Amino acid sequence: MLTLAFGRGPDRPESTPDPQPAYSRRRRALHGGLAAAAAVALALAAGGCAGGTSGGGAPVTSGASSATAADVAPVAPPAGAIPTTTAAAPATSTTITTTARTEAAPPDASTDAGSTPAAPPAPETPEAPTPTEPAGSEPTEPADETAEPAATTSTVAVATEASAATSTTTTTSATAAPPITPLPRPEASTLDGLLALGRPLVIAHAGGDQDHPHSTTYAYSRSAAAGADVLELDVQLTADGVLIVQHDDTVDRTTETTGPVADLTLAEIQVLDNAHWFVPGLWGDQTRPATEYVFRGVRGGATEPPPGFDAEDFRVATFREVAERFGHHVLDVEIKLQRGPDGEEDPRSGIATAEVLAAEIAELGREDSVIVACFDDEVLAAFQELAPDVATSPGTDELVAWWLAGEALDPRYRVLQVPFTYGGIEVVQPDLVDRVHSEGRHVWVWLSGTDVRESREFYTELLRRGTDGLIAGRPAEAVAALAEAP
Repeated sequence: MLTLAFGRGPDRPESTPDPQPAYSRRRRALHGGLAAAAAVALALAAGGCAGGTSGGGAPVTSGASSATAADVAPVAPPAGAIPTTTAAAPATSTTITTTARTEAAPPDASTDAGSTPAAPPAPETPEAPTPTEPAGSEPTEPADETAEPAATTSTVAVATEASAATSTTTTTSATAAPPITPLPRPEASTLDGLLALGRPLVIAHAGGDQDHPHSTTYAYSRSAAAGADVLELDVQLTADGVLIVQHDDTVDRTTETTGPVADLTLAEIQVLDNAHWFVPGLWGDQTRPATEYVFRGVRGGATEPPPGFDAEDFRVATFREVAERFGHHVLDVEIKLQRGPDGEEDPRSGIATAEVLAAEIAELGREDSVIVACFDDEVLAAFQELAPDVATSPGTDELVAWWLAGEALDPRYRVLQVPFTYGGIEVVQPDLVDRVHSEGRHVWVWLSGTDVRESREFYTELLRRGTDGLIAGRPAEAVAALAEAP
């Protein structure tokens, strides 16, 4: 979320090109001047030293990001793998096809469910291993078992075919999943209840995007099981007006195809593999060997999902699905803007999203368990008018005026969401934290994915600095840091 003139970050490794253009020219001009002013103000607040130590503490150091067993077991079969099972197609089926993209990495040899290999049968290859859950993980309630198979063609289209023929599919052998147990409930299920706990909170950024596939229900389930207090998500609308959980305004960075979200229907988006490019610790890095994309093929049925989950846990989810499935968790929701034909972010897309979000929050009775933020103050104001009883965090312009010009913030803002760094300057300094606390507010801190390597030690340092919420890409490590805090 973009606050204090800084955006809730690109969430990408430094080596990955940014597919999103800069903000609109108006906002770039605003940020250009304010960034310099903010840098000066923060440098002065830090005693003339913007980086390094803060408030007498030790320098912030990075720690290696270690993935769990479930996130490192290869799931793609080796090159040359052939289909191992044959399943009969129903008499009438709906096939949703997508544009195939050319990968920089070696091709994934797995075949999507429903597709037929062009080459004649070859000697059978070993089956790909099934991703396994680490001991102690607790998946959520039984997942829906109606995942649509994805076929690879040259277009994005929805077609219905009547066929009694058999089709060849690629799958790995199924393994018996353990009994599914309920997720642990958080200590409080409303924002007021969480803020009254008197301790820092762990907010799972996109479900914990450094350890799990970004914004998938698999990721949210794993983070909830690890003890996250809040689930963070981004929302925008599909071509047919459905509110989905999606960060970028294209599907390029996480799925096997490309295209603007605004041009795709829900059906077209949900057939895609939302974990296609997932590598632990490197969201959106499309330069790795194919074997490192550890959940590739689960969505299409080519590989068995981890025990307790199914293929639909790796698709793009709707907001309603997440809000209902994780009904006891507070949601931290960012409204995303989509680009218009001129390549600039269009506030009208954000306002349209705000309208649907406000309506769905009301329908779900979630007014006291959602907090909403947005880059754009105009969009945020529209949401506040539509849903005056739902908590919000201030937008960019309001926070800049508060920080640099000393203007008062609206009393309804109880949580300020700020980045750890901006332009190489550490934002989370004692003067900022003290000012937020002196006004009776809470400060939640998010990471851009490029400014630090998220680790238990780093989260410990943020807690030492007095932050009230860790918007963490590695929620399990944040929970552990909180448990170890004095």
